[in-house]
Amino acid sequence: MAVQQLASLILSDDERAELTSLTMRRKTAQALALRARIVLTCAEGGQNTEVAAKLGLDRQTVGKWRRRFVERRVAGLHDEPRSGAPRTINDARIEAVIVRTLESCPENATHWSSRDVAKTSGLSVSTVQRIWRAFGLQPHRMETFKLSTDPNFVAKVRDVVGLYVSPPEHAIVLCVDEKSQIQALDRSQPMLPIRPGQPARRSHDYTRHGTTSLFAALDIATGRVIGKCFGRHRAAEFRKFLDEIEAAVPRELDVHLVMDNYVTHKTPLIRRWLAKRPRWHVHLTPTSSSWLNQVERFLALLTDKKIRRGLYRSVAALRADITSFIERHNADPKPFRWTKSADGILASIERFCRYNAPQNNTRCCELLVQDTRWRTTAPFFCSTNA
Repeated sequence: MAVQQLASLILSDDERAELTSLTMRRKTAQALALRARIVLTCAEGGQNTEVAAKLGLDRQTVGKWRRRFVERRVAGLHDEPRSGAPRTINDARIEAVIVRTLESCPENATHWSSRDVAKTSGLSVSTVQRIWRAFGLQPHRMETFKLSTDPNFVAKVRDVVGLYVSPPEHAIVLCVDEKSQIQALDRSQPMLPIRPGQPARRSHDYTRHGTTSLFAALDIATGRVIGKCFGRHRAAEFRKFLDEIEAAVPRELDVHLVMDNYVTHKTPLIRRWLAKRPRWHVHLTPTSSSWLNQVERFLALLTDKKIRRGLYRSVAALRADITSFIERHNADPKPFRWTKSADGILASIERFCRYNAPQNNTRCCELLVQDTRWRTTAPFFCSTNA
């Protein structure tokens, strides 16, 4: 079958600048920003199928906006007039609402409400809400983030991800961390069970019967977990947990330990213990990067499925429940499948930094955006015996 000849798509400098601006401006409609990205990607060359795969779209969508741009240039990317009643709110008033929402605050609040914007703009509350929905604005919401400022961030990401995607032979890779100060809580009144139309309920107050700390090691190949609870989480307890791992892992296997920079992991006691065992290799995750440690996912499952809603009248009951959860997990373990490459992670963080640098020029952004040496496909391993 003959291959359809694609229309030639060549951008002028002004068009490229305008399209790039549309993809970067926060007040650009998401649909328009996507169309601009399609055109910019098409201008780099390649068939519609290749562009669609790169952007996660279907071939017909890419073809539509390629044709529209070739026929009408940038103006063709905007929505065409629709039938029905004429608009009563022009683009200038819509832009004013967006700019006010993004770039200012009311006098007596930290963020805008739809009623406040309606009062200052002369629009109805429902109109403001429709504008916000169209542009994906949710001023009432606040999420958290934390960027690592570790000067060895790139090297550590490559090291840890390299272990996940290409683990060494004749070795076991264990992700280790602790969940400290787990509280044995009992509610002041019995919980009310779930009913049709009503969620389960519990009293807001509780009695605390003590705490325990769980040390856990996840085998990335099998999904099995070695876990043990201790009354405290000092270096002494961590060393005892390492003894548990040492006894559980066959002697002929090397041990690659992925863990964070917590102070109990690098005391003289732990350093001496590791120095006496040459088959042990430590791989530290970057600071503020717990998402890179796979055992965190297991600890989150433990919290969601057991601890958060559990009722415990003693620390012994809490420990027994944790031990039971680990045993049931190990009876039918499922390893987590790591899918993102080191390059993919670093590219995502670079995009985040470039997008947010004008508003929040953090140290991590400076390190990653300025240092382009991470753009390589060469493997990077930096095992450390320490």
